[in-house]
Amino acid sequence: MARYTGPRARISRKFGEPILGDNKALQKKNYAPGMHGKTKKRKVSEYATQLAEKQKAKYIYGLLERQFAKLFDKASRKKGVTGEVLLQLLEARLDNTVYRLGIAPSRRAARQLVSHKHIMVNGEIVNVPSYTLKAGDVVSVRERSKSLESITNSLSIQGVKKYPWLEWDGGEFTGKLIHVPVREDIPENINEQLIVELYSK
Repeated sequence: MARYTGPRARISRKFGEPILGDNKALQKKNYAPGMHGKTKKRKVSEYATQLAEKQKAKYIYGLLERQFAKLFDKASRKKGVTGEVLLQLLEARLDNTVYRLGIAPSRRAARQLVSHKHIMVNGEIVNVPSYTLKAGDVVSVRERSKSLESITNSLSIQGVKKYPWLEWDGGEFTGKLIHVPVREDIPENINEQLIVELYSK
């Protein structure tokens, strides 16, 4: 399935924030990409603002349009505030959790680890990045993959990030989803209400 493989700096400059982890590009060129990037922008419509927020969320979590639409539909059918439920479903994806645990330096790298069968859920190999975890699920690195350079480097360089809904055992290379995160704990700068308004039209 197609993925965005272009310059990460371009996307970060487009939204004016390091959504793909490329902060250096914004420090060098803090304006939008393209030949008109430095010119004064026209007034942005409400629809354009809502669409941009959805696009930003898609880039952050690495989803395509159809995947994102399906996830929103699933969120809208669940109890609770739709926008918050949507972010909870995005956070509960296996590739995102592998990234949050520090096993991979990015969601793109986490997706590759999952696809190449380096990751297990509750003792079973799962190679579907979009797999939705439930509270209590245990995510671990496959025994023969624990010495993989990309994994050891990621854990040593960036360390294990602390999130209140996750716990990590560095000795066993095992993480656990303690509970579904609440909106206040999710660090991504996304205005989910704008996404809900867009899909409500």
